[in-house]
Amino acid sequence: MQQVRTPHVVVVMGVAGTGKTTIGPLLAARLGVPYAEGDDFHPQANIAKMTAGTPLSDEDRLPWLDAIGRWAHERDGLGGVVSSSALKRAYRDRLRAAAPGVVFVHLTGDRALIEERMSHRRGHFMPTALLDSQFATLQPLEADEAGVRVDVAGGPDEITERAVAALRSLERPSR
Repeated sequence: MQQVRTPHVVVVMGVAGTGKTTIGPLLAARLGVPYAEGDDFHPQANIAKMTAGTPLSDEDRLPWLDAIGRWAHERDGLGGVVSSSALKRAYRDRLRAAAPGVVFVHLTGDRALIEERMSHRRGHFMPTALLDSQFATLQPLEADEAGVRVDVAGGPDEITERAVAALRSLERPSR
């Protein structure tokens, strides 16, 4: 399997259960760049809220987004992959304000498949009960945002290959 080098910082985004934590490291390995787990940037107060089944407010998310933005800014020109739900356009705009070159890989999929995968996770603070709030909050990538949509059907290697191919298509000059 050939490694693909990229100077971009890629944000792997999507609702809980789409596989950001699984696909992110695989994508980083394929791109030859470091991976940062977005959940690690959450303040403890956020984790406590989500563990209790309480959705985060926009205000709760600001320090988390800023921490991810700082990491992405530090990796500018070097490349990296970081996971972040980045569910709202405003969240992605905040990440782009910190690191203008970020590119998004939006993991998408059937709600039933995502819920099934979430129900089998162990040791994660995000309960399946918050999935509805995640879908209600989700604002998919818009045409003017640098990024690609990647379906999460299939196995991790297959999804990663689709992500790599989609990212390559962004780098090709349009004719």
